[in-house]
Amino acid sequence: MKHIPKKNLGQNFLKTNSIVKRIIESANLSADDFVIEVGPGEGVLTEELAKKAGKVLAIEIDHTLIKPLQKKFENKKNVEIINADILKINLPELLGHEMSKYKVIANLPYYITSPIIRLFLETETPPQEMILMVQKEVAERIVASPSEIPAESRSAKRISRGKPGQMSILAVSVQYYAKPEILFEVGKENFDPIPEVDSAVIKITNSECGIPNAETKKFFRVVKAGFSAKRKTLINNLSSSLHLEKKAVEEKIKAVGLKPTARAQELSVDDWEKITVLLI
Repeated sequence: MKHIPKKNLGQNFLKTNSIVKRIIESANLSADDFVIEVGPGEGVLTEELAKKAGKVLAIEIDHTLIKPLQKKFENKKNVEIINADILKINLPELLGHEMSKYKVIANLPYYITSPIIRLFLETETPPQEMILMVQKEVAERIVASPSEIPAESRSAKRISRGKPGQMSILAVSVQYYAKPEILFEVGKENFDPIPEVDSAVIKITNSECGIPNAETKKFFRVVKAGFSAKRKTLINNLSSSLHLEKKAVEEKIKAVGLKPTARAQELSVDDWEKITVLLI
């Protein structure tokens, strides 16, 4: 019996083989690779992953898909199917000490894209890279670049291909830990059922991933404060949210080479790091 996609789980299954093959080619897999796939669905991508990778661990939240998946891959010794919620699973325990190097390849449900990305970037054993199918708009937000910041002033590991002036907390979060880039776009007609928006495949390469420490927590405290009110200036947001004198904040902003009228979406990750050191 054909599986009926569940809207509450964001199930839009990729059905175009050429797109699946492009994802596999982008991952540059070998027999030495250990791959985690989040949301295998009906196993279309899983099947191709199994041909290239040494081990594929497919984590599926929908219990009605588990038996069909297990049957489909019963003769594939390098595929393991787990019925679990990726956001509730003990990832370090699941990976084990011997699995310190792995890749994440997945067609992510739109509604939990950000939490899943943060989960893998901040885990004790982060992936070498992630190849993810996400909503096109989210992909563009992730790789966004700050406005009024010359490209040469940003470190190479954080160069992206997004539109200028559209930085967000999501973009800062990903670019703080890793280097993201859009590989290619995927039209909505390549899914079943057809979603309302187009998608894109992004690659997130490991840079400085790991469990947040005290400095990281300070950094994100300042970032969240800076983005607290979209229409207000950075000075107003930081002074209000962090309970600091506006004049003092203005001096710090100028010290890192920013204008008093600067807004949060205009800052690079490096700017946020400099401001954090000066403010907290």
